[in-house]
Amino acid sequence: MKLIILDRDGVINEDSDAYIKSPEEWNPIPGSLEAITRLNHGGYRVVIATNQSGIGRGLLDLETLNQIHRKMHRMVQEVGGLIEAIFFCPDVDEANPFRKPNPGMLLEIGRRLKCNLQGAPVVGDSVRDIRAARAANAWPLLVRTGKGARTLEREAESCANVLVFDDLATVAEYLTTDHE
Repeated sequence: MKLIILDRDGVINEDSDAYIKSPEEWNPIPGSLEAITRLNHGGYRVVIATNQSGIGRGLLDLETLNQIHRKMHRMVQEVGGLIEAIFFCPDVDEANPFRKPNPGMLLEIGRRLKCNLQGAPVVGDSVRDIRAARAANAWPLLVRTGKGARTLEREAESCANVLVFDDLATVAEYLTTDHE
């Protein structure tokens, strides 16, 4: 089995500059749940790595985050997919080694799942995701959904040599299609 690490907000679900603070605010991007199923069927273990500073900011609590994640798990399962694990950093402190763009969360995923991250795709919509993937020796991929289009526009240099996709569905199609 291969490993793929996905950011949550802006990759799987619609993002909000005001944070996703309740299960009602968590809405999947069209095609993203089916993309997770396609990745599973293509032999990928799907894991989420997400900064959740809304907790550290007092905008939501851990129980509410768990409710949001239960909704996500249920909706993915309804289309035949599976998210193996969710790793998150609730801290607002940029120096926290587990908060992206630092690689700690990704390295912890590799350690806990006993997976080598070298070449493992990490799909995100921000420079934080790209930098964390590079620092963990993984393979950064950028989607235009969420903050992705803005990231491409404002951070072109940081996005150099990063494959860019319209959304998670096109990532899944690319990774599960033979390119020989």
